[in-house]
Amino acid sequence: MLDVLANRTYRHLFAAQVIALAGTGLLTVALGLLAFELAGADAGVVLGTALAIKMVAYVGVAPVVGAFANQLPRRAFLVAMDLVRAGVALLLPFITEVWQIYVLIFLLQSASAAFTPTFQATIPDVLSDEKDYTRALSLSRLAYDMESLLSPALAAALLTVISFHWLFGGTVVGFLCSAALVLSVRLPQPVASERKGGIYDKTTRGLRIYLKTPRLRGLLALNLSVAAAGAMVIVNTVVIVRGVLGLPEDDVAVALACFGGGSMAAALLLPRVLDKLPDRAVMLPAATLLGVVLLAFAVATWSGTIGWPALLIAWTLLGIGYSAVQTPTGRLLRRSAQAEDRPALFAAQFALSHACWLLTYPLAGWLGREVGVSVTLAVLGLVTLIGFGLAAWLWPTHDPEEIAHAHPDLPPDHPHLREHRDHGHAHAFAIDDLHRHWPARPTGRDSSPASGRT
Repeated sequence: MLDVLANRTYRHLFAAQVIALAGTGLLTVALGLLAFELAGADAGVVLGTALAIKMVAYVGVAPVVGAFANQLPRRAFLVAMDLVRAGVALLLPFITEVWQIYVLIFLLQSASAAFTPTFQATIPDVLSDEKDYTRALSLSRLAYDMESLLSPALAAALLTVISFHWLFGGTVVGFLCSAALVLSVRLPQPVASERKGGIYDKTTRGLRIYLKTPRLRGLLALNLSVAAAGAMVIVNTVVIVRGVLGLPEDDVAVALACFGGGSMAAALLLPRVLDKLPDRAVMLPAATLLGVVLLAFAVATWSGTIGWPALLIAWTLLGIGYSAVQTPTGRLLRRSAQAEDRPALFAAQFALSHACWLLTYPLAGWLGREVGVSVTLAVLGLVTLIGFGLAAWLWPTHDPEEIAHAHPDLPPDHPHLREHRDHGHAHAFAIDDLHRHWPARPTGRDSSPASGRT
C-alpha cells in the first residue's frame, strides 16, 4: 500500500491531509473546552448547534464551490482555503460570546467545504492508475481513523503543560503546514469547460450527473446506511457505556477505539480485495453487515444480555463495515464523470453524504433520549438496511464501464461519432453534454446499441 507514496506529488498531498487532520482533531477538543468555558452546563447545546452549522455549511457551500473549482488555479485555491481556515482558527481563542463561535465555525467549515472536495478530486488526476488510486483511498481512510484515535491523546498530553487556548495554535500550524505542502508541488489543472450556462446550471451540474448515474444513486442510498450506523456510534457510545453498562469514562474511548480499529483493519485489507472484486460486491455486503450488527445488538440490549465484550465486538464489526462502504466511494466518482466534471461531482457527494448525516445525527440523539438505546439501535439498524435495499435496487448488478449506446440526434460526421466509430460506439460512459441520460438498457460492448437519446 505504501508504494503509492513514491509519487512525490501524492506524498506531499497525503502529508498535508494528515497534518491538517491532526490540527482539526486539536480544534475539536479545544472547541469543546471553549464551549464549556462560555456556556457551562449548556456546552452540549452549543456544540450540537455548532455541529449542525458545520453540516449546513457542508451541504450548502460544497456544490457552489464545485461548480467553479475548474475555473480557478487549483493549487492557489487549495492554499487560499487553508489560509482562511488558519485565520479563523487564530481568532477562536479570543472570542467572548457564544454567537461568535457560531459565526467562526460557519466560516471555517465553509472553507473546509470548499477545500475538501477539490482536494479529493485532485487525487485521481495525480494517480491515474486505478490500483494506485485505490491504495490512496485506503491511506486516506487510515488517516481519518488515526486522527480520531491519536488527536485526543495528543490533546490530552498537551493539556498537561499548556492551556486549552493554545490548542487552537496547533490547529493554525496544521493548516499552515498543509498550505505549505500543497504549495510545494505542481498540481494537474483540468481543462476548464467552455460550456455555457448560468449560476443554476453550474451549481447543480454535479448533482444532476450524480442523480442520473445509476451506481451513484445506489451510492446515495449507501451514504444513508453509513450515516445511520455512524451516528449511532458517535452519538450514543457514551450513553451505552456510561448509562447502560455503568462503566467509567475511559471505556468510552476504548469503545470508540474499537470502532476506529475495525475501520483501519478494513482499510488495510481493501486494496487487495478491490483488486479481485467489483465495488458493488464489497460495498453492499458491508452495508448489510452494518444493519445486521445494529439489529443484533438491539436484541441483546432489549433482552438484557448486553455486555462489555459484546459492545467491543459489535463496534469493531461496525468499523469494518463502515470503512468497506466508505473507502471505494472515490472509485465510483472517478469512473462516473469526465475529468472536468470531477470537482463538481466530488462536491455533490460531499454535500449529499453530509445531508444524510444532518438527518441521522439528530435522529440518533432524539431517539436515544426519548425511547432508549434498544429502540434507537433497532430504528437506525432498519434505516441502514433500507439504505442497503435501495442501493441494491438502484445500482444494477451488471455495471460495465463501457456501454453501447446511440446518438440519433448527432450528425454522422460529428467528431464524437468519428472518434468511436471503430468501437461500435461503446466507450466508458459518463453523463456529460453529449450523454445527457443513462441508456435505458445498459448492454455490453458487443450488444446492440441502446435505443433512445443519450
